[in-house]
Amino acid sequence: MDDKKTAIKIVDLHKSFDSQKVLDGINLEIPHGEITVIIGKSGGGKSVLMKHLIGLLKPDRGEIWIDGQDITKLKEKELNEVRKKFGMLFQEAALFDSMNVLDNVAFPLREHTKLSEKEIVQLTEEKLRSVGLAGFGYKMPSELSGGMRKRVGLARALIMDPEIVLFDEPTSALDPIISLTILDLIKETQERFKKTYVVISHDILGMFRIAHRVAMLYNGKIIEYGTPRDVKKSEKEEVKEFLKATGIPGF
Repeated sequence: MDDKKTAIKIVDLHKSFDSQKVLDGINLEIPHGEITVIIGKSGGGKSVLMKHLIGLLKPDRGEIWIDGQDITKLKEKELNEVRKKFGMLFQEAALFDSMNVLDNVAFPLREHTKLSEKEIVQLTEEKLRSVGLAGFGYKMPSELSGGMRKRVGLARALIMDPEIVLFDEPTSALDPIISLTILDLIKETQERFKKTYVVISHDILGMFRIAHRVAMLYNGKIIEYGTPRDVKKSEKEEVKEFLKATGIPGF
């Protein structure tokens, strides 16, 4: 594996729950410094795969390599160190309702660094500015729209300067116009900070708008992988049927 080019390497990953096989030999290399989108049917294992990437689930067998370490072999203390390389934007933004916006974004800095309060506030305000929320630090989450809450979640995901950011359905529950704004913001921040972004989403049209690479998960395997253009030109019937059903132009 070329560590300079590959952020995450997944090798023959298997996971079953009781008799249901969810991941059936996943093989995937996620490039450093790009947006990789994982698509597939609802309930097809995308969230299960993402939980493996940060060690929330252990595979039945297989390997996940990050920075030269197979994280499937690590103990919890070692895993916590690896998790510091990750930021995460959850489906519902997962903000603390009792904290204002600034405190929500600053929370990881206060928990995991020894920065002064002045430095923490300065870094937090810079991140809020980068997601278009300058001056919103003292608002409460209940005062924000769904789109603004996602922006706060993105600022918090980026605050520790992670190498890899995971996005779980970043446009869920948003109207089409706000969804486009969030997608454009994801692309803009990735281009600015040059981080590795991994996204799972049902919003296939939107994902093709921002992705450098697309991986399609089907029956527990990655059956197609490449640029959006490559995937659109796939000759595999399962891929063509999926893209047609999701409204991709030309199908």
